[in-house]
Amino acid sequence: MALIKTVRGFTPQIGTNCFIADNATIVGDVIIGNNCSFWFNSVIRGDVNSIRIGDYVNIQDGAVLHCLYEKSKINIGNNVSIGHNAIVHGATIHDNVLIGMGAIVMDHAVIEENCIVAAGSLILDSTIVKSGSIYGGIPAKKIKNIQKEQTQEMIEKIARNYKMYANWYK
Repeated sequence: MALIKTVRGFTPQIGTNCFIADNATIVGDVIIGNNCSFWFNSVIRGDVNSIRIGDYVNIQDGAVLHCLYEKSKINIGNNVSIGHNAIVHGATIHDNVLIGMGAIVMDHAVIEENCIVAAGSLILDSTIVKSGSIYGGIPAKKIKNIQKEQTQEMIEKIARNYKMYANWYK
């Protein structure tokens, strides 16, 4: 059974129709929208500051979401995929974003809508990833503008697929 724990008087609030894997951890000041999925060994630690997650968000296996005590928060929009073993630390991620496997997004970074952060990339503290961009590398830099077809093929398809996968486990 998943670990869902009250910390410092904050109990996670979880929307409807969400899948939470048996060994996922969600603690503290966390508010989750509807139709989300939290996969095996994912950790959402709202113990030191708040984490807000929109609708149709998937947090894949081994991903970690955390913040800086009283300094950074996490805000994630709708239709977002956080890839396997990715880390989001005190950042803002807008709607329709794919954070690739093993990527790291640091405090105060902002990923605007319709973006892809490539697998293994490092988004440094306070970086702003402009809408419609693909960023990659260490540290991550803009690679190119994203095409509408890529948005539909990658970002939207992955989010839809994870909703389907979650239904397999219910």
